[in-house]
Amino acid sequence: MKSKLAPIVFSSLFISGLGGSNAYAQSSFAGFYGQVSTGYEGNQLGTTETTIRNLPNINTDHDISAPSQNFGGAPLVFGLGYYWQASEKWLIGLGADYSALTQSGPTFTANFRNAAGSSSIVPGEVTTSDGDSRQISNRFNLFITPAYAIDKDKLVYLKAGYSQASIQYNRTTSVTRTINGVSTKYPASGGSQTDSYGGFLVGLGYKQIITGGLYGFAEGNYMNYGSAGYSYSPVLQPSNTARGVTPAGTRVVNMNISSFNSYQLLVGLGYAF
Repeated sequence: MKSKLAPIVFSSLFISGLGGSNAYAQSSFAGFYGQVSTGYEGNQLGTTETTIRNLPNINTDHDISAPSQNFGGAPLVFGLGYYWQASEKWLIGLGADYSALTQSGPTFTANFRNAAGSSSIVPGEVTTSDGDSRQISNRFNLFITPAYAIDKDKLVYLKAGYSQASIQYNRTTSVTRTINGVSTKYPASGGSQTDSYGGFLVGLGYKQIITGGLYGFAEGNYMNYGSAGYSYSPVLQPSNTARGVTPAGTRVVNMNISSFNSYQLLVGLGYAF
């Protein structure tokens, strides 16, 4: 009887030990989570080159250059996701976050020059558009997030995935032409246009349980969208005849921003369910 009882007792203790080990290894972050964060977001837009082509072209084609821009502010980022416990120390997660606030850049001045074959900007003339601006909004990130459990309540993690953001282009409403110190303003088409751009996201972060499922976290993210730009054909007004284009003609504007990238430094609170 004793010989049969001993293996049973040993097996029961072994299984109980495994169960205790698994319970200890279970991270507090395994499962669903939701979080909110803020901090600082920086946006970098490269130099801008714009071409204006008119039909009929009565010596009126132009190219426009604008400087690069750096601007940012405090974001408000909502996130949610799920972590699977892959092993005692490793978790694999899927997540998504959304930046709810619009980031607005300062107005800037763009400088005109003659396109090849045109000479309507005469020597000594300075022509500029003033009041152009950009706004960035509706940033959405979708990512995988492998994580390492320092212990049951602490986690370091990486993020890698897809990011999408929108740029609103606010066009100037006037162009200033200065010759021999005399400036004249001409109305421009104005208006705005919004386009969305996709790119990649990488990030690094740390989470720690405060109490229960409530946790605090800090992370840094970098998003790169490549280049950006848009095309449009403004409705020409009678005043455009000052540049040799009549309302019966057409104008095509193509703008290209050489680069578009952003970064975020965030701190926040979340809840692990």
